[in-house]
Amino acid sequence: MLLTALRRLAIAVPTVLLVLALTFTALQLAPGDPVRLFLGPGADAAAAGELRRQLGLDQPLPVQFAHWLGAFLTGDWGTSIAQQRPVTAVLREALGPTIALTGLSLLLSYIGGAAIGLVQAARSRSRTDVLLTALTSVLQALPSYVLALALVLLFAYWTALLGLPEPLRLPAIGAEGISADLLDPWSRVVDRIRHAALPVTTLALIGAAGTARYVRAVTADIARQPFVRAARSRGLGERSVLVRHALRIALLPLVTLAGLQLPALFSGVVFVEAIFAWPGMGRVAVGAVLARDIPVVLAVTAVFAMLVVLGNLLADMAAWLLDPRTRGRA
Repeated sequence: MLLTALRRLAIAVPTVLLVLALTFTALQLAPGDPVRLFLGPGADAAAAGELRRQLGLDQPLPVQFAHWLGAFLTGDWGTSIAQQRPVTAVLREALGPTIALTGLSLLLSYIGGAAIGLVQAARSRSRTDVLLTALTSVLQALPSYVLALALVLLFAYWTALLGLPEPLRLPAIGAEGISADLLDPWSRVVDRIRHAALPVTTLALIGAAGTARYVRAVTADIARQPFVRAARSRGLGERSVLVRHALRIALLPLVTLAGLQLPALFSGVVFVEAIFAWPGMGRVAVGAVLARDIPVVLAVTAVFAMLVVLGNLLADMAAWLLDPRTRGRA
């Protein structure tokens, strides 16, 4: 397993470096000047040139990237141009909300997706299966920002317009209300759950759709295997056959699927956090791109890339632990 992990890391390191290099180049070629955005359009040329020299933006692009990468690897992630704060402080505040949002969404998507996939496999080719297949296909193809806006329209706008009870009217901005500090501990927990409901639901629905389609396909294939037919011949019910036999075998590819879903989840969280003003790294990334805040964008990209690499590595380790057959290839 150690050799497998080292091989994965040997591939991941140049991949992360390539992603950072492409991001850096795209930011430099994009229209707009971060110095002018920071100083304002009325700043004179001398002040702009001095700030550009202090930030190292007057040097060639390869030199700028090499300087940034060297400092990044030593723990110096630079200073935000827009906020004039250390990048590490900016990301430290945003990392926790993003991990909480993505972690809860991934958990709910797997629980819900596995349940839906099992229902489809148990009722294969029935009307329920056809309806759920159509629904999951639409959700999987739907961009996250479109689903997010639809949920805002339904649960934040229409519910208020129709005068529905307070529990049905969900907030669509932020991670907590403006008066959260004045609430008692239990009310504050409820307030945070209500604020997290729409962004978590957006990511969980899209993830559950892909998981359900995968579970249905894998479970239906396993259900045709001889050992499953033997279990049916012993008089076991269909639910017991699917849960105790087919699903247990399908768990291994599901673990691998978790690692493959992480890139899509992190890319979706950028739009979802921006729409719901969730105080996470996605919102920070969008604001930094608009402000041409290059140090922050590069740091966010690096963190997201490393989280994806870590997720894939953990998925490989889990598969190695769950399936003894893979240990001989480690």
